[in-house]
Amino acid sequence: MINTPSINDIKIELELNPLIEQRLKEFAEIHTTSDNVWFSELCFCILTANSKALSAIAIQKEIGTDGFLNKTENEIRDIIRKHGHRFHNNKAKYIVEARKFSNIKTILTQFKNSQEARDFLVKNIKGLGYKEASHFMRNVGYHDLAIIDRHILRFLLQQNLINQIPKTITKKKYLEFENILKSFNIPQDKLDLMIWFKMTGSVLK
Repeated sequence: MINTPSINDIKIELELNPLIEQRLKEFAEIHTTSDNVWFSELCFCILTANSKALSAIAIQKEIGTDGFLNKTENEIRDIIRKHGHRFHNNKAKYIVEARKFSNIKTILTQFKNSQEARDFLVKNIKGLGYKEASHFMRNVGYHDLAIIDRHILRFLLQQNLINQIPKTITKKKYLEFENILKSFNIPQDKLDLMIWFKMTGSVLK
């Protein structure tokens, strides 16, 4: 059973950091860019699944925006492995398979809302669940999807907004947690960074 959140009290605790505003500005700028840039962010989010964001950032930087589209699977695999990233074989395979959706911006912007676009990603892109699909959508400038990761769950537990952290998260449970976060009446992209900063002291992407 989920307790009724004392949202106003918790909002006071979430101090907005200038780095957050800068990061949100960067996401908004990505929203106006090309399919290639969006595809690079898609591959970044494939890399972050079950791995550390910092290593995924380093891999994305080395491969480069066009490298995710042009490098061979072996080249991508070797770069991923060089950075000590987990599941280098699978991640390289997923990235190459995702190239059939290289026009990902064109595809997603045809959906009537972000929820439908996210469902498309989860259904069609190997290596993406609801968390990673939401992460990608946030990174390309969408505001209304929650990224339910371990830091967010720990925050919800600390604030008595949930009673326990589940071992696995079904779609139904994911949407339930997302609705709790939406009750803050703060754009989800901003709220995610605020909670991340509170829980880790850092603002990544």
